[in-house]
Amino acid sequence: MNAGKSTALLQVAHNYEEQGQKVLLYTAAIDNRYGAGKVTSRLGPQRQAEVFDSHFDFLAETPKVSCVLVDEAQFLSADQVRQLHQLAQVRGVPVICYGLRSDFLGEPFTGSAYLLALADDIEELKNICTCGKKATMNIRVDENGRRMKSGEQIDIGGNERYQHVCGRCFYSN
Repeated sequence: MNAGKSTALLQVAHNYEEQGQKVLLYTAAIDNRYGAGKVTSRLGPQRQAEVFDSHFDFLAETPKVSCVLVDEAQFLSADQVRQLHQLAQVRGVPVICYGLRSDFLGEPFTGSAYLLALADDIEELKNICTCGKKATMNIRVDENGRRMKSGEQIDIGGNERYQHVCGRCFYSN
């Protein structure tokens, strides 16, 4: 949350395109906070993207491009991560995914777990907890700002629903 994942994705797309390369952006259909098929940075830049849902087949649907960029990658299924891995390994298409490692309870998302297992390289985008330490977790809050410790794994929201925290603050709240 708020680590600049979408901003980084948009910058990578721009860099490829500036060199005359074709990129394809994907985002999760379930995340329609800014409209369906939109990769949006909280800083303002926004761009149209293809959407994936649980039935989407990346191998069948991805045309020849220079790079595939995936936003909200935590919502990928295990099979979809394998498809993206195959795009990179067999077809030689760079695939760069951006997403959260874990949910508000500290549990891994399926997509994230498989990405961590199969990725050739992992880069962490850093954020800061309100206490000043590096934020590595996130918590969900209710409409009164109180931490929630139960609920469905997926509840789409932004700063009004989630806060980024360090491990110490995650366990002390």
